[in-house]
Amino acid sequence: MRRITHAFVLTLIGAAPAVAGPLDEPHLDIIPRTDDEAARIAGVTRPAEDFDVPQQYEELSAGAATVRARTNADAFSQPSANIGFDGELNFKVGNGLFRKVWVSAPSSTLASDGLGPLFNARSCQRCHIKDGRGHPPEGPDDNAVSMFLRISVPGTKDDAIAGIEDYIATAPDPNYGTQLQDFALPGIAPEYRLQIDYAETPVPLSGGEVAHLRAPTYTAADLGYGPLAPGAMLSPRVAPQMIGMGLLEAIPAADILAGADPDDADGDGISGRANIVWSQRHEMPMLGRFGWKAGNPTIEEQTASAFVGDIGISNPLFTAGSGECTDLQADCLAATHGDGDDRIYEIDAQGLELVTFYSQNLAVPARRNVADPEVLHGKQVFYDTGCISCHTPSFVTHRLADQPAQSFQLIWPYTDMLLHDMGEGLADHRPEARATGTEWRTAPLWGIGLTERVSSHTYFLHDGRARSLLEAVLWHGGEAAPQRDAVVNMPPEDRAALIRFLESL
Repeated sequence: MRRITHAFVLTLIGAAPAVAGPLDEPHLDIIPRTDDEAARIAGVTRPAEDFDVPQQYEELSAGAATVRARTNADAFSQPSANIGFDGELNFKVGNGLFRKVWVSAPSSTLASDGLGPLFNARSCQRCHIKDGRGHPPEGPDDNAVSMFLRISVPGTKDDAIAGIEDYIATAPDPNYGTQLQDFALPGIAPEYRLQIDYAETPVPLSGGEVAHLRAPTYTAADLGYGPLAPGAMLSPRVAPQMIGMGLLEAIPAADILAGADPDDADGDGISGRANIVWSQRHEMPMLGRFGWKAGNPTIEEQTASAFVGDIGISNPLFTAGSGECTDLQADCLAATHGDGDDRIYEIDAQGLELVTFYSQNLAVPARRNVADPEVLHGKQVFYDTGCISCHTPSFVTHRLADQPAQSFQLIWPYTDMLLHDMGEGLADHRPEARATGTEWRTAPLWGIGLTERVSSHTYFLHDGRARSLLEAVLWHGGEAAPQRDAVVNMPPEDRAALIRFLESL
C-alpha cells in the first residue's frame, strides 16, 4: 500500500480508490456527495470566529439524532431521536441483549449460556454502566469489572500484516492471550488480579492554585497460569462511553484522513496519524475508528471483539467457544461451551447485528448553556489555546441509503479520530496496529459534561487516572504539551471558563 500522506489523501477525496485501502468503507451504503454539497459542508464546518453567540445548530450535537439531555442517569441510554418506530423496536431488543447477564453452559436457558470460561464481566452493561464510562477500582473492596489490562509481546515479521505500512507487529502472550481476565467459571483459575498503586504529585497553576495528578503503576498480581512472557506489554483500559458511535462510523474516511499530518508539514507541532487496521469482517485494511487506540474499524467488529474478549462469547467473527483461552490453559479449553445448539455461536449473527444496531444508535444529548457568556468565553479559550487542532469541532456524515438516523448529519463530536503522541506521562508502551506506545486516538468530547450524572464519577482518560476534567487536561503531553502549558499559565478565570465550556458539551 502506498504511504498514507496528507497530499495523497487529498488527491483521492471525491473519487473511489483504485485498490483496497483506508478510503474504502465496505460496511456503509454511501450515496456520493455532489460538488454543491461539498461546498456547503465546507461552510458549515468552518471553525468559529465569533464567540459572542453560539454557532447555528451548535446545541444539536448529533444533528437530527440529538435527544434532550435528561437530568438522571439515563442521559446516555436513549435511542437516536430520528430512529423511527421500527428502529426503536430493534434498539430495545438490542438493549436487552446488551444488558443480558450470561450464564455458564450447559444451562436450561440455551439463549443465554456460554459465559467464559474466562471473562471480565457477565454482560456488556456491567462494563458500560448506563452506557457511560467505566472506572478504576475505588478502594480495596471494589473490583475492576469495568477495567482490564490488554497484553501482548513484541512480534516478528510473521506477525506483520501485508498491505499496512508502518504496522507494528505484536503477538499474544503465550500464557494469557491478548487480554487479561480476572473472573472465571468454578473450577477454573482466573488469570490475574488487577493491582493499581498511585503516586500523587502537585502541579502549581497560575493565580496560586494547585492541582494534583495521580500517576498509576499497574501490576498483574496473583497470576493464575505462570509468569508473563519476556517483554510482555500491559495496557490499562476502562470502558468508554457509548454515545454517538454510529455517527462517528458515518464520518467519511476521506474527511478524517484529510486532517492527518504525520510529518507536521504545516509546522504547528500537531502530527495526527490514521491507524490502519485489519478488518476481520471484510478481510482488508481499513481506517481504525473505535477503541482507545482506534484498533477496530467498525462498530460490529468492536462489538464482536468485546463479546469474545470481555465475556467469552463466541460469535460469527470470533468463533472460539473458549473465548480468549490459550493453548496452555487446558481446563479452560476443556470446559463446556454454549455453541453446540441451533445458534451455532454463543451469540448468533442476528444477535450480534442487534447489539451493533443498539450501539450505533445510542443518542448524544443536546448541549447545555450554549449561550451562557462564561461558556462562550471558555469556547474561545478552547479555540485560542489550539485545542481544536486535535479536537475537531464538527463534521458532516455520509449520505447513507440504509441508515437514515446517521445520514447527512451535522455533528459536533470534538475529535479528529486520529492518533496523536501524548507523551511519556500517558504512554503505555504497547503498540496496536500502527499506533505506537505513546499514541492515542483523540477522544470525542460530546457528552463529557454529563459523566458524573450518568456514571456517578468524574474519572477520565484511558485508565481513569484523571479525577476531573482539569486533571485530564494537565495529563496532556507530547504534541499537546504547549496547550497543557497554556492552561497551566493562563489567568484562573480563563481556566475556569474552559472547564465550564467542556462541562457544557
